[in-house]
Amino acid sequence: MMRILGIDPGYATIGWGVLEFDNVRFNVVKYGAVTTSPDTKFDKRLCEIYEDLSVILDKFTPDCMSIEKLFFNSNITTGIDVAQARGVIMLAAAQKNVRIYEYTPLQVKVAVTGYGAAEKHQVQEMTKNILRLKALPKPDDTADALALAITHGHTGGSRLNEIMRGNEVTQLNKKR
Repeated sequence: MMRILGIDPGYATIGWGVLEFDNVRFNVVKYGAVTTSPDTKFDKRLCEIYEDLSVILDKFTPDCMSIEKLFFNSNITTGIDVAQARGVIMLAAAQKNVRIYEYTPLQVKVAVTGYGAAEKHQVQEMTKNILRLKALPKPDDTADALALAITHGHTGGSRLNEIMRGNEVTQLNKKR
């Protein structure tokens, strides 16, 4: 049984979800969101995120963390702030020796729906169905975090993925 912490990074709302996966079925342990106030100085918000994520990591002791890779749209300032929060989140996991896996939005769509052009509501609906939930988790960031945990269970959690990563390293070393 693998325990996966899914994280949708941000600095105002950080979605999180803890799932257990036995290579066949997911079981929901707990999910929620860490929030920070826009009235709080940014450096203090980062401290709050770090402290809250540390509590979650201590309480649920995940085997690994699945977090969204960042991509920048038009607002690079927001992207930089999210990247800083993401770094704090990854630091908290690294300090607890939790393995970190990163997935792009495209990888999440394919892993959860089987369709790379799926829309956000389709990913959320499939997340609800896969986890046998009665309602969509709120806020959306929480549903996204659960989708990231599912993604790791379906793709990154397999030994094949680790073997392939090792094979890629071997292939790169042979080319040098």
